[in-house]
Amino acid sequence: MLDFPRWKVAAIWLTLAVLCALSIPSFLPERYTQGWAFAPRVNLGLDLAGGSYLLLEADTNDVAAARVEAMREQVQTEMRRQDPRIEIGEISSRGGKLSFLLRDPRQVDAARERLLAITGSGAGMTGQREWDIQVVDTSRFVLTPTSAGITQAVNSTMDLATEVVRRRIDELGTREPTIIRQGSNRIVVQVPGLQDPQALKDLLGKTAKLEFKLVDVNAVDPQALAKGQAPAGSQVLPYPGNPSGIPLIAVKRNAIISGDMLSDARQEFDPQTNAPQVSLTFDGQGGRRFAKVTRENVNKPFAIILDNAVISAPNINEPILGGRASISGGFTVETANQLAIALRSGKLPVDLKIVEEATVGPDLGADSIRAGILASVVAVVLVAAFLLLTYGRFGVYANFAVTINVFVILGVMALINGTLTLPGIAGFVLTIGTAVDANVLINERIREERRRGRNVVQAVELGYKEASRTIFEANVTHAISGVIMFLLGSGPIKGFAVVLLIGIATSVFTAVLFTRMLVAQWLRRAKPKTIHI
Repeated sequence: MLDFPRWKVAAIWLTLAVLCALSIPSFLPERYTQGWAFAPRVNLGLDLAGGSYLLLEADTNDVAAARVEAMREQVQTEMRRQDPRIEIGEISSRGGKLSFLLRDPRQVDAARERLLAITGSGAGMTGQREWDIQVVDTSRFVLTPTSAGITQAVNSTMDLATEVVRRRIDELGTREPTIIRQGSNRIVVQVPGLQDPQALKDLLGKTAKLEFKLVDVNAVDPQALAKGQAPAGSQVLPYPGNPSGIPLIAVKRNAIISGDMLSDARQEFDPQTNAPQVSLTFDGQGGRRFAKVTRENVNKPFAIILDNAVISAPNINEPILGGRASISGGFTVETANQLAIALRSGKLPVDLKIVEEATVGPDLGADSIRAGILASVVAVVLVAAFLLLTYGRFGVYANFAVTINVFVILGVMALINGTLTLPGIAGFVLTIGTAVDANVLINERIREERRRGRNVVQAVELGYKEASRTIFEANVTHAISGVIMFLLGSGPIKGFAVVLLIGIATSVFTAVLFTRMLVAQWLRRAKPKTIHI
């Protein structure tokens, strides 16, 4: 137990030196570490660094409506497929259902097979039907989403929305945001260090659904347009900048290009007017389709639509080749950059409304840090004094191990890019007690062995050996609690659990292995006949 070869001593010291070195950048201001090739540091959570908290909520009715609209497009595409083509009338989406009439009743079976194919043969991943398909009056199909289908759609939509929110916030350059789902239709966003949440709210408030559609030039009746009436196959959308003075415009329902076909979006300046604009680059499929449509519709207008509102409706003077386009009109540099970020990160599959928000000032965070540091210092000083007065030389070794343990914990957290919160500081202080508890158990066991008449080496060896079992069992129970809090908790609870689990592992290493090495080296060097413990 007390045999430490040179390679083991070197390995222990090297491990501790590396972990302590990793903690150094966390004590330095960021301006001093910006040029370093590798500078891991512990990030401060919202309650310590200050920042913004937002609770976003999605309307499940919007999810159901979007699901119906997506199925509408799938049905149109599938029925137009040649082999053979199935002729259908206009698809209605009233009442949350899809219905359409077959022009040839003899194609009922073929139409049903295609519908079963695009609806997953009527069953989703859970084995439950996501769509009910009915035939009414021998030739009219009615598709109704089931409750299981809507639930599945909400889950997948919220997962996608959470990922889009994460990409948008990462584009802002914030450090260590916390973005998690809460319940079935809410997303919690915490961004440490962000004191002005307005830009964040503006960015998250954009659905960023970009579409290019041809303008319906036949819908020229101003009275019908003002009433929101459009010919079959078209729709009326708001157009605040319409030169005609009517803030509405009729466009074809089917999009020629959507934001899904974008490969990049950047804020640039118009070379002629030097005004801010958003430059778009389409992927291969989008570029080919855009070139084809503009080639076939020269001298016709098309609409650039963002979140179901027309930004502009320029005329196609010539085919637009090269897979690039631009959006201009009333942008500032900031708004153009926000739109570019929103388009790059992808459209939100559902509108998100802010139902709760809060801003934590840096002063409050600084007070928390000071209070946490004060609590840690007081705890360390009192514990160190107790160990020194009670166990003498062995207390010095224990205090050295506790001090090293503090730096090791910070080094491990910096290595995993962890975030320290106020509950994390509580976990930090608790691990100090855990480390001291291990040393108390060891030293009391050594005392007991000395009372039984063991010599110094035997007492120390048995003290570490017997106490290690108890220490291991006690820390296993602590670790089980920490793992449960980490897996089931969120936010502050998870932050507490992370620090606790790291502290348990490092305290066992420093309080048992490291102090045992120090004691063994002292015994081999001094060969004492008695010890004061």
